[in-house]
Amino acid sequence: MDRRSEFTHVVVAGAAGFIGSAFARNFLAWHPASRLTVVDKLTYAGNLENLAPIQHDPRYRFVQADIGDFDAIAPLVAEADAVVNFAAESHVDRSILDPDVFVHTNVLGVNTLLRAAKEAWSEALARGEMRRLVQVSTDEVYGHVGEGASTEDAPLQPRNPYSASKAGGDLLALSYCANYGLPVLVTRGANTIGPYQYPEKATPLFITNALEDQPLPVYGEGQAVRHYLYVDDHAAAIDLVLHRGEPGQVYNVGPTAAEANTVELATRILDLLGKPHLLIRLVPDRPGHDYRYNLDSSKIRRLGWQPQYEFDRTLEATVAWYMEYPDWWRKIKSGDYRAYYERQYGKALSST
Repeated sequence: MDRRSEFTHVVVAGAAGFIGSAFARNFLAWHPASRLTVVDKLTYAGNLENLAPIQHDPRYRFVQADIGDFDAIAPLVAEADAVVNFAAESHVDRSILDPDVFVHTNVLGVNTLLRAAKEAWSEALARGEMRRLVQVSTDEVYGHVGEGASTEDAPLQPRNPYSASKAGGDLLALSYCANYGLPVLVTRGANTIGPYQYPEKATPLFITNALEDQPLPVYGEGQAVRHYLYVDDHAAAIDLVLHRGEPGQVYNVGPTAAEANTVELATRILDLLGKPHLLIRLVPDRPGHDYRYNLDSSKIRRLGWQPQYEFDRTLEATVAWYMEYPDWWRKIKSGDYRAYYERQYGKALSST
């Protein structure tokens, strides 16, 4: 993909994380005439190594800042003609342990970013110039989907502090479009996996634990169902919405592949690595666990998006990356992550 973007300078917030860094890496490859400013607070899940492939590109700039800091964010947004916001606290288990930080970033931070865009772009929008802000969200705002698939107009029924805070950010973003004419678009992605995902999430947790012959902790009976989207496919969908989506609209981003429950996911990973299924360990379920998500993505497909990775290829590519880059994840798992892991799983695993 080599095309000229309508946008000369894009601010990508939260792009030292997983999906944001994939978007940043791909954006510069896809749009050779555009510049990129990455803004990231560098919390525990932010990692500049995720951006190492583009760090020497003259079109790339990094600024460490919190999207909730108006004085830091406003000048950056004023320089840009588009913003894509990935900045979020994003792990359900951590949100249950400490909801305050999720509200700070996912609601108040989003509001600050929206206010900065509203104030910075008002004159340009009045002149008819092109501006866009994409709020990147999650399928989890729809809550448990017992059957069928969620369309973009489905009720929001979040059941944990993470998804509730993301739903709040989505609604704020759309309200800025309705009330101030700010050209906001929202994407809601399925469970995304691939390179550089922080290993507290199920797929990289299972892969890295299996590589170290450690148990794979599976919640409850392991029957929670997900669809798995490769991160580069997700990045391509967000890029398409940025350029071709309609302001004020929401776009679901999900694959059509067969769904897999957590035991099936763990088993496939173990089989790819040649490890015994005995490494699967059932642990007490998380509170308010949503047992199924499923997105109707026909709307974004009408824009022309089509995922390039089906589930088997997605999982194979993800496993291969963690096998090839152990230095990346071992550094993470030997640091503060270890204390979190012991708090979350230690007692449960020791009793199995």
